[in-house]
Amino acid sequence: MTRIALLVLVLMLAAPAAQAQLGLPNLPEELTQARANEVRSLLRRHRRELEADPQGEPIVRSQILALAPNDEALARARAEGFEVVRTDGVEGGDLVVLRAPRGLSTRRALQRLREADPQGVYDYDHLHLGSGITLSASSMAQQSAAGGPRIGLIDGGVLNNSAVIEQRAFSSTAPVASTHGAAVASLLVRAAPGARLYVADIYGGAPTGGSSAALARALSWLAAERVPVINVSLVGPRNQIVEAMVARVLQRGAIIVAAVGNDGPAARPLYPAAYEGVVGVTGVDDDGRVLPEAGRGPHVDFAALGIHRDPRVRGTSFAAPIVAGLIAQSSFQNIRASARDMGPRGRDETYGEGLVGGNLLAASR
Repeated sequence: MTRIALLVLVLMLAAPAAQAQLGLPNLPEELTQARANEVRSLLRRHRRELEADPQGEPIVRSQILALAPNDEALARARAEGFEVVRTDGVEGGDLVVLRAPRGLSTRRALQRLREADPQGVYDYDHLHLGSGITLSASSMAQQSAAGGPRIGLIDGGVLNNSAVIEQRAFSSTAPVASTHGAAVASLLVRAAPGARLYVADIYGGAPTGGSSAALARALSWLAAERVPVINVSLVGPRNQIVEAMVARVLQRGAIIVAAVGNDGPAARPLYPAAYEGVVGVTGVDDDGRVLPEAGRGPHVDFAALGIHRDPRVRGTSFAAPIVAGLIAQSSFQNIRASARDMGPRGRDETYGEGLVGGNLLAASR
């Protein structure tokens, strides 16, 4: 078991006094550094496929994304040595993946494309990572119902189950089951019994899994399927391609629910939770206290249980599906009306509108 997994297990099972006796005063700091540590590990292990952008965020090496570029811009890019790797029809136009010419850095490639086409939408192909620690995943015992709510899940793959109506791969030839995706899926059907899941696997076990290109294509697919609620328990930096796709999906009437991340209360906002119109979710423990590693800010809309014992998980990744499931089963307006104020009176940057799914807190004790 890794050090971070062991620390999470202690946090989940030990009382605060017992944690102090074990000499673990820096546990929140360990947890807030989990994503940064994962990023460093990815960059070290996959140097051929990945590199860091100027802010240190992981991106696909030598790859630039363009959303709905015009013919003139594409012809100019080709003339300068850019290669069109693939083109996909998505909401509002084509998503084009470009490879930079040999000898041109990814940073300079993006700069050159933006300078040549100031009105275009270009960005790195950033990676998105899970927003929590998964120690074990439980199977989905719930059965889908003919009239059950339809929920989209963008994550790793899950094992086929009667609750999974359709599953597609966006980073590989076939979906690959993951513990993170399985844990999130099980919580979705727990919050919304009878739910019918549409699963988009954007990882597929690939080094470049979780890319912005895969996320954008997954969002477009779920919008085309008219799935009304979409859960994204993943975090990454702001990306113009994903932001534009999120806006288009929201315009179609879908609700996107996302985890705010676990980089700590002082961390900069993480996305897609911080995009305009997305429902950002933080996590609390079974006493209703916000997780010390949870992100804070004006993008926090709701709080929900972020520590579960079946599946054994911790983080805002596992609070988001509670909110998504409840919204799918009822409505955003009803969930907002039922939220229990937890911080300073009214909306705040720690709990947002307040705690939802309070019955799950009681069940977790």
